[in-house]
Amino acid sequence: MKRFYSLLTIVYMVTTSFYLSPKKTIVKNDISTKKIERLADTKSEKTTNSASSSEELYKSIAFEPGHELNDDVFFKALTGFENLKKAGLLDQDSHLLTVCDFSMSSNTKRLWVIDMNERKVLFNSLVAHGKNTGEEFATNFSNTESSLQSSLGFYITDATYDGENGYSLRLLGMDKGFNDAAYRRAIVMHGADYVSEDFAAMHKRIGRSWGCPAVPRDLTQPIINTIKGRNLLFIYYPDQNYLSKSEWLKS
Repeated sequence: MKRFYSLLTIVYMVTTSFYLSPKKTIVKNDISTKKIERLADTKSEKTTNSASSSEELYKSIAFEPGHELNDDVFFKALTGFENLKKAGLLDQDSHLLTVCDFSMSSNTKRLWVIDMNERKVLFNSLVAHGKNTGEEFATNFSNTESSLQSSLGFYITDATYDGENGYSLRLLGMDKGFNDAAYRRAIVMHGADYVSEDFAAMHKRIGRSWGCPAVPRDLTQPIINTIKGRNLLFIYYPDQNYLSKSEWLKS
């Protein structure tokens, strides 16, 4: 009988231990789930705060009525601006943002230079796209030499020089496969007589460059002298291939 009771005791202890073990697992899994939920909530809160901050900045900028930069284009430009800063490619005190919205007619003022500290537009100007990029509207883009097409993406402004097109600003393309051949292709900002309202009135569109973002002659020095030396230029077009692949647009 003693052996029988001993055996019963052992069986009870074993079955009890198996019965309790799931509780421990459930508690552990419950803690892990709550931790994941808290992390998700924190990430969501940061994203919401960032979006709210971007919207407040956009609304505070004094755009000229009828000449506002599209808010979605601004938010994309700002995302790239912040990511390039984090990567150390822009100075931490950098506060100038230059945007060309090539989804717009070339007869409209589709270039903006924005001082984000002062929250004001320093320049709003006409800007040309490449000869083989399109007529009045831009449609085709390339990173290939001799294509005579504009290149999409983020650029960092470099040094100035006097060349065939006069006072010019070198540009360093930051988007691999989309504009990183810009320096080799001699894609620069320069002035051009064909970037003017008079030219547009005569030809139904402004003139086109060989791929450079050309600006009016009278604004060449003021714009270039403002944005030269490690500031950001963003050339935008709603090309889904570019928008989905640019590392600088990832939030």
